[in-house]
Amino acid sequence: MSDPDAHLLIVDDDERIRGLLQKFLIRSGFLVSSARDAAHADRILSGLDFDMVVLDVMMPGEDGVSYCRRLREARDDLPILLLTAKGETQDRIAGLEAGADDYLPKPFEPKELLLRINSILRRVPTQEAIDVAPKVLSLGQLRYDIEKGTMWNGDTPVRLTATEAQLMRIFSAQPGEALSRTKLVEDLGRDGGQAQERAVDVQITRLRRKLEVDPKQPRYLQTVRGAGYMLAPD
Repeated sequence: MSDPDAHLLIVDDDERIRGLLQKFLIRSGFLVSSARDAAHADRILSGLDFDMVVLDVMMPGEDGVSYCRRLREARDDLPILLLTAKGETQDRIAGLEAGADDYLPKPFEPKELLLRINSILRRVPTQEAIDVAPKVLSLGQLRYDIEKGTMWNGDTPVRLTATEAQLMRIFSAQPGEALSRTKLVEDLGRDGGQAQERAVDVQITRLRRKLEVDPKQPRYLQTVRGAGYMLAPD
């Protein structure tokens, strides 16, 4: 079941593919806009709000990975799904390092695209006000609200990508317990395999940049040798 209120932006230079994706996703219950390249997408994003960007990697002008990185710097809370014909692991890792929440190699079945989109949208936390006496974890100057899945630095919300928010939910459910990469891949709802485990490493690195004073010497999101990763709140 798709979110009937979700507005997607499809960015792809291939007019035929762009049109097919738009028609399919509209039939699947989404509001859908489309752009032919990064510059066109910028103009659309300047005037409309979106719940997700579905972004092709191979485009003329600014490529998808570069544009993903720029989008992420401007909007850390906007989910991004990359579509790529590149099947090499390093290319997928590059996309995740640029800030993508997930990637889908071409060619793909439309149903798989729909499943990926819905999976990402389910991970997106809602930024709500703090209730009285919420259940929180203290991470130095940061506070993480376990029930709402939101993070705060004082009165300022810390923006988390959809995948980062899901990782925090997983870790906060078992603080002080080491979770293997295989377990994290499973809990994230991803297919198994070495490539996905490496993708988890990339997401952990990105999350540490928000949690740690010194991400290279992590205090709160620790690596447990031979066991995986562990959230160690104050």
